[in-house]
Amino acid sequence: MQQEALSFLSSSFPSLHHNFPTLSRLRFHNFPALSFKPNTSSSSSSSSSLFKSPDIPSLSSTTTTTETLESSIHEKLIYLDSLGIDFLTLINRHPPLLSTALSAVESVVDYMTTPPINFTLQDFRRLVSMCPELLTSPLTSHTIPVITFLLREVGVDSIFDLRQALRRRPRLLACSVDHQLRPTLYFLQRIGILDPHKHTYLLSCSVEHKLVPRIDFFEKLGFSRRSATAMFKRFPQLFNYSIAENYEPKLNYLMVEMERDVREVLEFPQYFSFSLENRIKPRHEACAAKGVRFPLPVMLKTNEAGFRDTLEVCCDSSPPLKTSRLVTVQKILDL
Repeated sequence: MQQEALSFLSSSFPSLHHNFPTLSRLRFHNFPALSFKPNTSSSSSSSSSLFKSPDIPSLSSTTTTTETLESSIHEKLIYLDSLGIDFLTLINRHPPLLSTALSAVESVVDYMTTPPINFTLQDFRRLVSMCPELLTSPLTSHTIPVITFLLREVGVDSIFDLRQALRRRPRLLACSVDHQLRPTLYFLQRIGILDPHKHTYLLSCSVEHKLVPRIDFFEKLGFSRRSATAMFKRFPQLFNYSIAENYEPKLNYLMVEMERDVREVLEFPQYFSFSLENRIKPRHEACAAKGVRFPLPVMLKTNEAGFRDTLEVCCDSSPPLKTSRLVTVQKILDL
């Protein structure tokens, strides 16, 4: 395994060897040809300097440096392998690990897997697989400030909740507090999300490239800025959904197939959290076949058995209940 790893490094990262050229290459390629024409007018010192040998790294020093580098990589390979971490996969995804000192890696592992943080090795392996930058980020100037920020400024209640937050979004550990986490926190608070400790998964999102464009999307549909922002305040998970793969197809189905007013999602933004194929379409088709139309929360939030029971109750009710083909929540509750 170890020999295979070193062979892999040689083939995948040839710069490791190119940084240490052979003596012959240094002699014949790195220095211009010298002229040996005598110069009788020059002083003896100038003459001697003319024939002074160029400074060429010795073969022994080059070999020693290469061996030291390979030894360092080998030690990291053995250490990470002992933790059950695939070193080769990791350096393919995050090459800076090659040049990170083993002592720095060990410090991060110790900090994250011992009290008070105390991740299990299984959890730590998952963190590293999703955020390999964790192993190369400076512990005192990066990782500890991130942990401190989450506990003190975001208001994560406990170490248990901290571990939960990092399990859900390991990329938090790769983010800069000053340039990413704190600006996003301020943005969320500014739009009225006053419990950011419940939505730490949003802190790694770019305000400019992810959060604001999603609000803009609903504003372009005709909603006011205040109304669009209120949707995200009511349901912050909405920020996590794709515009092209979630918002657009579900809104198209809502307005075209279901013939509903787009403003219904203002009151029920959770609509976007349900599967179009597995929940929204089957429920709508079942309602349409029975000639009834539920408000979105009634149609989507109940489990399958509850939905079928409600549908049957409505179909068995007297005709006035289905006036205008709309069954209200209050009428269902009154049955």
